[in-house]
Amino acid sequence: MSTDDNSLQSLNTFSLAAHAAVITHINNTTQLTDAWKKAQEKQQPFLLLGEGSNVLFLEDFTGSVVLNRIKGIEVTERADEWLLHVGAGENWHQLVCFALEHNIPGLENLALIPGCVGSAPIQNIGAYGIELQSVCDYVDVLDMRTGKITRLQSDECQFGYRESIFKHAYKDGYAIVAVGLKLTKHWQPKLTYGDLTRFDPQTVTARQIFDSVCAMRLSKLPDPAITGNAGSFYKNPTVDAATAEKIRSEFPSMPFYPQPNGQVKLAAGWLVEQAHLKGFSIGGAAVHQNQALVLINKDHASSADVRALAKHVRNTVAAKFGIWLEPEVRFIAAGGEVNAVEALS
Repeated sequence: MSTDDNSLQSLNTFSLAAHAAVITHINNTTQLTDAWKKAQEKQQPFLLLGEGSNVLFLEDFTGSVVLNRIKGIEVTERADEWLLHVGAGENWHQLVCFALEHNIPGLENLALIPGCVGSAPIQNIGAYGIELQSVCDYVDVLDMRTGKITRLQSDECQFGYRESIFKHAYKDGYAIVAVGLKLTKHWQPKLTYGDLTRFDPQTVTARQIFDSVCAMRLSKLPDPAITGNAGSFYKNPTVDAATAEKIRSEFPSMPFYPQPNGQVKLAAGWLVEQAHLKGFSIGGAAVHQNQALVLINKDHASSADVRALAKHVRNTVAAKFGIWLEPEVRFIAAGGEVNAVEALS
């Protein structure tokens, strides 16, 4: 069914005023294929949207926005693991809650990450020491041209840091319709970040980790239902060891995370904070006062406000540290997704 009001404001967590030519809700793969073919016939741009939690609409979208609402959670229990088959339109946090309620641990570190399950593999979502790839079994991808569904095993998804094959080969004309998760019964808690390090790995429960992660996220991150935002705006940059050491010599308290390949991951939020940008605003957009990695719609911001602020933050950090931050948020222009780095250059 199509909506009468073509406003996208309630469909993106930045709560930016933008419109689409057509907005359609779909509940199954047949409806999804039909919506895609209709857009092709009209030669309209096509955008599949979950909950709009990781997008920045730069302007009105001239094509068809299709809201993925394919639901369903199926659980298969084996001797040493649980297998979950989850519709792409399910809410991610609600899935984490579902698993806990059914005494299935393994997703608790990923609590309160906004968005739909179908978006999770695209970004290879991660938080507090876990990325999706560590629990992903497979991803079902629909070829909207043919109606055929292909199952990609986890090792075929080319997962990386906020990276996957779904940003490249399986992008145009394809849609994620389901995700398979594999959760071991030999659960080992991940306690490497923040308040989680205080727990005893021998006695901690998945529920305690879940509660702690929720508390940490709620204390640092603004609720998009109250203050428009898209979560972490920039990726944490990875630099060579020499660059990291050079910055550390000047800033000994700098957080850093050595990587297996010898590179060093830095905290983008810390870099923005050291550039004295907390609370800085352009128009109605601002850098969040508590978490510098988050840009917010503080006061009826326009898309141009957010874009200008994102560019200013990027340029200021580069001037101070020689590091160019890359947006994690997807930038959507009138005709579809555009390269975020180029949009800020």
